[in-house]
Amino acid sequence: MTLLSVPIIDISLFYTGSPAERVELAAQVDRACRDIGFLVITGHGVPQRLIDRVDETSRKFFKMSTPDKQALKRPKDDQVRGYSAVGDEGLSNSLGQKSPGDLKESFSIGPINPPQTPYFTGAAAGPHFAPNIWPAIPDFKESWSEYFAVMSRLSSDLMKMFAMGLKLPENFFEDKIDKHISMFRVLSYPNQLDEPEPGQLRAGAHSDYGSLTIVRAEDKPGGLQVCNKAGEWVTVPIAPQSFVVNIGDLMMQWTNDEWVSTLHRVANPPREQAGDALRQSLVFFHQPNYDAMVSCLPGVLAPGAAPKYEPISSGDHLRNKFVKQTTFAGAEAAAA
Repeated sequence: MTLLSVPIIDISLFYTGSPAERVELAAQVDRACRDIGFLVITGHGVPQRLIDRVDETSRKFFKMSTPDKQALKRPKDDQVRGYSAVGDEGLSNSLGQKSPGDLKESFSIGPINPPQTPYFTGAAAGPHFAPNIWPAIPDFKESWSEYFAVMSRLSSDLMKMFAMGLKLPENFFEDKIDKHISMFRVLSYPNQLDEPEPGQLRAGAHSDYGSLTIVRAEDKPGGLQVCNKAGEWVTVPIAPQSFVVNIGDLMMQWTNDEWVSTLHRVANPPREQAGDALRQSLVFFHQPNYDAMVSCLPGVLAPGAAPKYEPISSGDHLRNKFVKQTTFAGAEAAAA
């Protein structure tokens, strides 16, 4: 039967299990990615103290004055470094659906201290290795940098599980993600003292863009919901010491739609709780090397079937998605 809710999977056997147990774990991950595109993982080994440090420094940032936050605003639409204010983005716009700006604010960083070689600094690299912007908050740069490195390692482990689930060599993706262009973003969903506009959500319905996303979500009113294959919006469970993981459009395209990049959204809190529903999420968007070519993976095509997509580089895929997301919101702001 097709999974219609998000499973909770203990991935500790990836690190400690027998070969047979690791194969069974990969099969569980494969099923989740085929059926609903989401899973909640425990047994990941990420230190809670590190999560707490990032959470604390992030809350200090979002408590800064609006002018101080605006001074750290991201410089251009194609750069995902720095601050984005409430309403600056409308995630549903990435699907071509015009909607009010999302009721969230965020701060983002990308790869940290990349080597100063042509691959990272040349024209082909575009904005993917642009310098990060850092607020003057004690332990902010240090905790966020450490978290980025830990999430990079966890993403690599998850990509190995993905490869095993797809019956590929465990290290199949390694040379495609060793110079990844991932982004780490903390999202703050403020209390909703005013009624949202019609159709306005904390984050509008969308699918993610890259290979996978790792979310540390807070259990507060107005949370993450997933649209399952029955067309129902189901709430993603928040288990103790867990992360929510979902695949993105790039991974769905890589598997020729065998795996599903599922629509999801962040709902508004009930009005009776909206004045005390501040929510914060730590989100790592994993994206392969900008020059990694995404084409139909070996073994996913049925006999006689053809690939559904033309090959595209990871960097071009991401750029196309991100520009789409910001174009509509920017046009609305200009017209206001």
